[in-house]
Amino acid sequence: MLQKSFISRLRWKSLIYPWQDVDWTLLLLTVALTVLGGLAIRSAELTLQLTDWIQHWITGGVGLVLALAIARWRYDNLVNWHWLIYAITNVSLIIVILIGTTANGAQSWVTIGNFNVQPSEFAKVGVIISLAAILHERTASTIPAMLQAIAITGLPWLLIMLQPDLGTGLVFGAITLGMLYWANANPGWLLLLLSPLVSAILFSVYLPAWLTWTALMIFLGWRTLPWPLPGAIGAAAINLVAGGMGKILWGMLKQYQRDRLTLFLDPDKDPLNGGYHLIQSRIAIGAGGLFGRGLNQGTQTQLNFIPEQHTDFIFSAIGEELGFVGCVAVLICFWLVCFRLVIIAQNAKDNFGSLLAIGVLAMIVFQVLVNIGMTIGLAPITGIPLPWLSYGRSALLTNFVAIGLVESVHNFRQRLRF
Repeated sequence: MLQKSFISRLRWKSLIYPWQDVDWTLLLLTVALTVLGGLAIRSAELTLQLTDWIQHWITGGVGLVLALAIARWRYDNLVNWHWLIYAITNVSLIIVILIGTTANGAQSWVTIGNFNVQPSEFAKVGVIISLAAILHERTASTIPAMLQAIAITGLPWLLIMLQPDLGTGLVFGAITLGMLYWANANPGWLLLLLSPLVSAILFSVYLPAWLTWTALMIFLGWRTLPWPLPGAIGAAAINLVAGGMGKILWGMLKQYQRDRLTLFLDPDKDPLNGGYHLIQSRIAIGAGGLFGRGLNQGTQTQLNFIPEQHTDFIFSAIGEELGFVGCVAVLICFWLVCFRLVIIAQNAKDNFGSLLAIGVLAMIVFQVLVNIGMTIGLAPITGIPLPWLSYGRSALLTNFVAIGLVESVHNFRQRLRF
């Protein structure tokens, strides 16, 4: 009898051993968000009698299996394969441009059988792995090393912008900046990298703000770059050119494109077209009150007032039916996910693992902030999904694969002892 009990315990230990150091809190949080996402998707499509919520849960189950499989595989082996991963990432994006399927104005999908696969989602993980490997070998503490890392991101970013997919392009930028900062890049250099985009916006919106920003960039160029005078002159020239180019490019945009970028400031200017999504989303979230109207009981949600509510605007369904308390619970879950990612990055056994965790952190934080921001009127509508909650098979699998990589970092955080 004792022998059978010992054998039973031994078998159980051998089963759980490959995952004994997995961060179960992080994994369970993502599963909880996925379950909630399925419930919210079902509610958003209840009157349409669609079954996307079942597909969401099935995809989440597949993603969970992938995450557990990746977690027991040593992540540091990826260092030897990062160029192959980088090549596959870029080839997949080229295939999209050549034979991709167009939807909502972007050629971002490849049809395989009855499924639409979005390679740009998986490209996020590919770029995180490539950047982590490059910055692991050479930190971003020098300008040449930082420019090398930016160049690595540049090619897949360009291929994505050719689709065009602005939302994913912005996510790539957030990933790059986050990983560069963690790899010891000077914060002043990162601000200088962002300065052309900020100048292009401020020059057209409010000239005094542009002048103040340009003066600050000149000061940063003087104090942070290795060549003070050329750095200051270069910062001034880049911001001046960026401001002028921003004005020109703004004039080239069609009216609906301008509206998409600016109507979040005042959606009532065009309540039946460009501002419609945001107005209805804010009404839904506001109608939820403290505790919400109840699952499957939201009027805005059930009457389908909000287009694409099961994808980009899933947070408005949660806000209406689960109320302020439900929204805060979702935000706490995301905060805990990000907190665990920071802890894993700090405790990783090497820079490669730490950078992987920070890349995933930057990807998730940016997507959460922009998606929730656009549903409540604090950011333009960019088509960025809410991780684990929005419907989207490629996005959901990508998020679970990313978590699997981080779980591997945590699982193998102890250095080998001989």
